Amino acid sequence: MTDPLRPALTDPPPAAAASPGSVPLRQFILKVHGRCDLACDYCYLYRLGEQRWRDRPPVMSRHVVDRTADRIAEHAERHGLSALELVLHGGEPLLAGADRLAYTVRRVRAAVGPDVTVRVAIQTNGVRLDRRFLDLFRQLDVGVGVSVDGGRELHDRHRRDHRGRGSYRAVSRALALLAEPRYRRQYLGLLCTVDLDNDPVRVYEELLAFRPPAIDLLLPHGSWSGPPPGRDPRSADAPYGRWLVAVFDRWYDAPARETGIRLFEEVIRVLFGRASRLEGIGSGPAASIVVETDGAIVESDHLVAVSGQGATGLTVSTDGFDAALRLPLARARRGGLDSLSPACRSCPVLEVCGGGLFSHRYRAGVGFRNPSVYCRDLRHLIDHVHHRLIGDVRRLAGSAA
Repeated sequence: MTDPLRPALTDPPPAAAASPGSVPLRQFILKVHGRCDLACDYCYLYRLGEQRWRDRPPVMSRHVVDRTADRIAEHAERHGLSALELVLHGGEPLLAGADRLAYTVRRVRAAVGPDVTVRVAIQTNGVRLDRRFLDLFRQLDVGVGVSVDGGRELHDRHRRDHRGRGSYRAVSRALALLAEPRYRRQYLGLLCTVDLDNDPVRVYEELLAFRPPAIDLLLPHGSWSGPPPGRDPRSADAPYGRWLVAVFDRWYDAPARETGIRLFEEVIRVLFGRASRLEGIGSGPAASIVVETDGAIVESDHLVAVSGQGATGLTVSTDGFDAALRLPLARARRGGLDSLSPACRSCPVLEVCGGGLFSHRYRAGVGFRNPSVYCRDLRHLIDHVHHRLIGDVRRLAGSAA
């Protein structure tokens, strides 16, 4: 189970445009199935110690779907939204079956009505993705993101099933289908978890073989109290920053655009003064929330996994989403620059970094008012991208003079 690809609907509002509790939600992540047919050894949900998923039903019932759809419609009407995003997530969402997925999409669209555009995405491990699902997604206009970590050797190192068998063969077969002209419109892209043991350029070039329209590079979830693999918070080293810079240079220096890499594109976007559309970059407020299979409203599932916090105690059966936005943790996550530590607020790349992903700032006994555990890595990447852009601007200015 992995983070969803999150294509933005519109430019987000500036962080200072509104108070945290008044910025509406625009992305609703529905855990339509709470189990997974893979046992990836880095999975933040099933491997980081938080085990509340065991007490929840495996699949979201139609009753919970109905209540969730009504709550989404209520939120959209209250805030005058013209567009929102629905992400079908898990676990592995395809385990919910075609009928339940179709019901969920249709029920949400019917609830909000024709005046609200509902863009739908599904994030899958790809193992069960076949023509039957793809034909359904084509019919319903559902975008598909697939989690893959490279070629067979790199992918199968971590992404194995419960019997220890690699999943690459099934995933590569699904991606070949997704790249066909019939389904190409549904292909959102690939999500790859960064592994420092993998050569970064090799990873990128092996992902290119799947002809993705976009790639998301996901930093492994961790915190100061539970650092990600290979990241010593006491060290001045920036191993993830160096890994990302190697991919950036290969991507940026290509003679023609090969694909999009959202992390890099959003850093560039913010450096040029635009608002970021990616949580964890820039200072815009987080606009997503999670609904679990039992209807529980959760601020963020990776926030729960990393810090043990994020459960709201609210449920779609009795509470609207605005109630979740009024909670202290929700206000802190959406507090923009005001919620950051003094170290972050004095940093020269603050406007670009934005403090990093909220969950990555956690330290036991202190909370979230810290720099990201990836602080040095983000600084290394941002400085490098800035340097490359400045160099190109100067060359262009010199050639035009």
